[in-house]
Formats: sequence, structure tokens, C-alpha cells
Amino acid sequence: MYEVVRYKSEMKAQWDRFVRKSRNGTFLFLRDYMEYHRQRFTDFSLLIYDKQSLVALLPLNKEADGSVTSHSGLTYGGLITDKKGRAEKVMKMFVCINTWLRDAGITRVVYRPVPWIYHELPAEEDLYALFNVCDARLTAREISSTIAQENKLAFSQSRKDCLRKAEKASVRIVASEDFAAFWDVLSANLQQRYAASPVHSLSEITALANHFPSNICLYAAYLDNEMVAGTVLYIMPRVVHVQYISASAKGKAVGALDLLFRYLINEVFPDKPYFDFGKSTEDHGRLLNKSLIFQKEGFGGRGVCYDTYEWTP
Repeated sequence: MYEVVRYKSEMKAQWDRFVRKSRNGTFLFLRDYMEYHRQRFTDFSLLIYDKQSLVALLPLNKEADGSVTSHSGLTYGGLITDKKGRAEKVMKMFVCINTWLRDAGITRVVYRPVPWIYHELPAEEDLYALFNVCDARLTAREISSTIAQENKLAFSQSRKDCLRKAEKASVRIVASEDFAAFWDVLSANLQQRYAASPVHSLSEITALANHFPSNICLYAAYLDNEMVAGTVLYIMPRVVHVQYISASAKGKAVGALDLLFRYLINEVFPDKPYFDFGKSTEDHGRLLNKSLIFQKEGFGGRGVCYDTYEWTP
């Protein structure tokens, strides 16, 4: 049987090495990313060993009600495995994980698996184990819009019309490090529309971009010398993920985002298999933001689901 061990800080190097060689891990699971907001979450991550050999990781945080989530501080979580992770082995891992969690007094597991577009090899044995071993139930399904570069769709007519506006206005696209200017645009939009703030503070996203310069970047659209639109991208081996997107009133009027995304999709990242615009849902997927997904589908994005499961261990 497998040995399940709770993560300790001295295991950081071992944890990060496994993430980097895994088939479904992304830089979000590196400890320096997971721990940038450590004060908000009680880490309860697990390492799974087979005869002293590390075979899987399970990023977890513990909630106040005695449940665990994989992972409340990340877009997704789930079991991270390497190329040797086969179906029967993964099923046995979940048997051992559930036993360990029960013994630790955990009453509920909330599980958000890594969506398949991020997998460097197929890695959905965990989903089968959730059904076969855990009797898990689907509790949330959110939809993202993703472009498959190998079979890319043309922009819709409405997006093409906006492109012409941007070209006529001489909108300029650049890679930028001015997160402060973009955060002003983003924060104003979120406050006006949803009375909300970005998930990351300006200091957090700046620190993360400095720490992960090959994974986090900002591209911006300028009208004259004013930033009127931008996007923060998370770069993975197979996916470019849009973490934040926003435009000012001026940027919207001249179609700045349309020019920005045409440039990113066709010129900067044509070799990445997937360009993911992110989710367009609220209330755990029960409410679809129709105007938002209309825009993303106009760029050629089509549906990829981000799911959440729950079970009693």
C-alpha cells in the first residue's frame, strides 16, 4: 500500500522537482506560488510514496469546518502524477488518501482537478477514481473558452469590426511591465461592474511576475501614450491562460482588446496548443455571463469545463 505524508517545509525541493517532471502539474503548484498567500490558507498538502519513492502530490488546504479543498487558493488542484501513474495505481492511492484523511478527522473533500488542456500526457485516472473509489458527486461546473491553435476558428464579424476600429485608431500593442497602470484599469472595471477587486493585489501580482518571469507576463494596448487595455497571461507548457483582461472606456471604444488578442494568438503564441480565455461563469457555474462568453467565443474560443467534486472520505 501507499504511504501518505503531510507536507512540511523541508520537503519543498522534493515537491517542486516532482511538479516539474509531472504530466499534469503547472507552475501554480510550485511552493513559491502556492505560498504567496499562505496567511490566507492552512496548508494540508499530501505526498504519496510507494516504497520511499514519491509517486504523487495532492495540494490541499484545510477549512475551518473540518473539510479540505484542492485547492481554495488556486484555479484548480487535484492529484499530480508522473508518467507511471496508471489507473489501478491511482485508484489505490485514493483508497489510501481517504483512509489518511478519515484518520485525520477530515469530514469532506472538495476537489478541483486540473483541466485536460494542461496535461502534457492524458492524466484523468483521478476522475475515474473519484467515481469508482470515492463515489464523488459533481458540485460545480464552470465553462472556459479555449482556442485550439491546430484547428483555429476565424474571428467573428463583430470582432473583425472592432479590429478595424483599432487599426484605424493606431492602437499600439506592447509587452509591458507596468502592472500598476493595468491594475488601475482592471480595478476600476471590477469595482464599477461587480463592486469587487482583483483576486491578487498589485503588490502580489508584481512579486509573482518577478518571481516567475517566464510564466507570468503583461501585454498592453496603448492609444497615444495611454494604456487603454491589457491582459495578464499565465504561460504553461501547452497553454496560454488569460488570468486578467480589462479595457478602459477608451479602449473599448476603439476595439483595443481585439487587436491585442489577434496579436497574441497569431504572432506571440502560435506554437502553444491552447489559448485559454478563462471562465465566464458565476455562482459555481450556475450563472453564465452571456456577454463575456460572447466576446471570448467571438475570438474563436470554445468550451472547456473546470469542474468541482465533493465526497466524504
